Amino acid sequence: MTYDLEAATLHLAEADTTMAQLIAHVGPCRLEQRDFDDPFAALLRAIVFQQISTAAASTIHGRVQALFPNGTPSPTALLALDEETLRGAGLSRPKQRAARSLAERVLDGTVPPTGDLAALSDEDLVARLTQVRGIGPWTVQMLLIFNLGRPYVLPTTDLGVQRGAMNAYGLDALPSPTTLAAMGTRWQPYRSVASWYLWRAA
Repeated sequence: MTYDLEAATLHLAEADTTMAQLIAHVGPCRLEQRDFDDPFAALLRAIVFQQISTAAASTIHGRVQALFPNGTPSPTALLALDEETLRGAGLSRPKQRAARSLAERVLDGTVPPTGDLAALSDEDLVARLTQVRGIGPWTVQMLLIFNLGRPYVLPTTDLGVQRGAMNAYGLDALPSPTTLAAMGTRWQPYRSVASWYLWRAA
């Protein structure tokens, strides 16, 4: 990671007694930064994983990878695949459209190479990447947490994070994004790690 997970965990435990109890129950943070040598592959994975279970998404992602030489997707190769082939791998029509839009935006430079992408601010990343059909702020937040290793991200619209907060803090209902953002002020600057623990609580 780009920051010290142990230091982040200690900070959260000192700042929030409920988070401290959750940390004690779950154990050390095992948040891992995924490989980001290829923005196309990373974002294609994010598209595949949208709105379905992790198990199902992992299966479909494996099938999609198998469509490419050495299991390495490329924009040009994806655009050459027909709808029937992509559907056979498990991609719905909306996800096929999103994948093709991603390929086009990589080829025209809207989605820049890794080095340029990593240098962008959060705001610029959102502005660039949401030009891809099917990629919204949530997908960019996952990229920030898991691929770019930024420590301060709190995906307030994520159902898992909301459910984890409800469970850990004994709330009667899922917190709204506004409520969750207010709760998250005490977790700064390590809200990405707090999110990881809330996913465990869910």
